[in-house]
Amino acid sequence: MGGADRDFEVAIAGGGMIGAALARALGLAQPGARIALVSGGPAPAASEGFDARVYALSPGNAAFLARLGAWRAIEERHRTPVHRMRVHGDDGASAIEFDAYRGGASELAWIVEDRRVQAALWSALDAQAAICALRSPLRGLRISDARAALQLEDGSEVGAQLVVGADGAHSLVRERAGIASEAHAYGQTAVANFACERPHRNVATQWFQGSAQQGAILALLPLPGDHASMVWSLPTERAARLLALEGEALAREVAEASRHALGELRLVTPARGFPLQRLAAARLAARRVALAGDAAHVIHPLAGQGANLGLQDAQALAAVLGAREPGRDAGDLALLRRYERSRAEAILAMRATVHGLHRLFDAPGPLAARLRNAGLKLADRLPVVKNLLMRHAMG
Repeated sequence: MGGADRDFEVAIAGGGMIGAALARALGLAQPGARIALVSGGPAPAASEGFDARVYALSPGNAAFLARLGAWRAIEERHRTPVHRMRVHGDDGASAIEFDAYRGGASELAWIVEDRRVQAALWSALDAQAAICALRSPLRGLRISDARAALQLEDGSEVGAQLVVGADGAHSLVRERAGIASEAHAYGQTAVANFACERPHRNVATQWFQGSAQQGAILALLPLPGDHASMVWSLPTERAARLLALEGEALAREVAEASRHALGELRLVTPARGFPLQRLAAARLAARRVALAGDAAHVIHPLAGQGANLGLQDAQALAAVLGAREPGRDAGDLALLRRYERSRAEAILAMRATVHGLHRLFDAPGPLAARLRNAGLKLADRLPVVKNLLMRHAMG
């Protein structure tokens, strides 16, 4: 990546997966364009062992990463295909199963670790001299009709035609741009990785635990070898108790909650907790500002689509900026509205679907339980419905 000139066409706040993917996509779409990536820290590295935080990336986004030159940098042994997915209701009997082969696809998703994706993207960025990585955290943002200026913690200032906020749910860019957001706390997500007694056979399994368990949702995702990643969404107080358990006690509790689907479990990474919330920015574009990823939208992880939405944001914004007329300012609000409109339907549909599912399986009472579990069984018997749901999730 290039050196530290302080005047850019685009400055991206946030050096995580979405910010790095956008920088790489912009660099490919506009060779020679001056792009700043304000990461606030060193480039991530892929070390040995498992990362507790994983993503279920759709085949469409795996293809996007391949076009960025990042997919091949993730070793094959660290990319786990999901061939089938089972979703269980809270009555112990209802379930729906998705099968990639029956749907005419080679996989439903790929399970990859956060740090390996980030390391692969940053490795691809090293080949682009026009992209400048700035390691100082963002401190402030000033916006005028002609320019945006980012103030960094080291006292320096960066000028850009356009600032992209890819700086997470607590986005400073969103706040300073005056873009309102609506947030709702769900609780907390506990994540950890386990060695499994039984092979997972590339099957991802999810259990809705119902109102009796305060809407908790447990998922076991396949990892390389006989390993699985746990993603357990729980109310905050229950998550705190879970995270405080010793390794053996945690493994026993997860094995019991998952009905011993993978036999006995052994903890291989410490459990970690993340706040669980729903967030929606009122807009994705403002004067000289665009939002992407968690800065724009955060959804419940029950469908594993948060990272996929963010990567689709990066792809769409890079396409809009790359196709703009010669000489047109990257921060032109009319141009940014094209990006906003291109993302509106997909974001709204995913947000409504995921929040609706969460409310459905959190609804109390025997009638609600009978309805949701009957609906799950019915959907499993309708191949057309299953294929539509599967194709939508696969991107």
